[in-house]
Amino acid sequence: MTDSLIEPVAGERAEVLDQLLAQRWSCRSYRPDPVPREIVEQLLTMAQRTASWCNTQPWQTIVLSGAATDRFREALSAHVATGAEGAFDFEAPGQYQGVYRDRRRESGWQLYDAVGIEKGDRAASTTQMLQNFRFFDAPHVAIVTTDAQHATYGAVDGGLYVSTFLLAAQSLGLGTVPQAAVAGYSPFVREYLGIGEDRKILVTIPFGYPDAEHPINGYRTDRADLSEVATFIDE
Repeated sequence: MTDSLIEPVAGERAEVLDQLLAQRWSCRSYRPDPVPREIVEQLLTMAQRTASWCNTQPWQTIVLSGAATDRFREALSAHVATGAEGAFDFEAPGQYQGVYRDRRRESGWQLYDAVGIEKGDRAASTTQMLQNFRFFDAPHVAIVTTDAQHATYGAVDGGLYVSTFLLAAQSLGLGTVPQAAVAGYSPFVREYLGIGEDRKILVTIPFGYPDAEHPINGYRTDRADLSEVATFIDE
């Protein structure tokens, strides 16, 4: 490729990636239509190109579809509804403070506003929270795990995989929502799916074709300005 062609091609690629990043959002309502198996396999093949430490690729993904998704959602939501105590495989975040607390709250109120939940309506907010464990009625759910011996950096590699998965799904016209909520019940998920102790559960990712008409899919979260997250050192 000549030098005169490199810059336009690079610009086109950057534009495509920028569009995917700008258009992706956390989808919380799905059409019931299943995603064809060949599209699911294409999605996983694209995600498999994720970078990892020494190319170890410590992630593994269990994909549930159809009746398997329905059985899992019913079993998990029933388990959570009993008030059973959960547990993460990785240490959960501590108390959110400062700007992190503010961003979290803003995102939460955007969701509540979209579906008409008033501040202080604990019953409605609890009902909405429990939708996490029904995968927002998505026809598919991916359970992403990493090798337990890889510790923190296995989680980092797994996080990179999740990010690639989300962008690949967006490029294929699919909606996704990465969930830590379900990972908070890792012992139940592990037993239900027969996941060995050599694996740690990172997140679940419900996916499918978005329900564009549902108001919960009508809002978008903001991102911090570079001045808040980046430091430049030139000398």
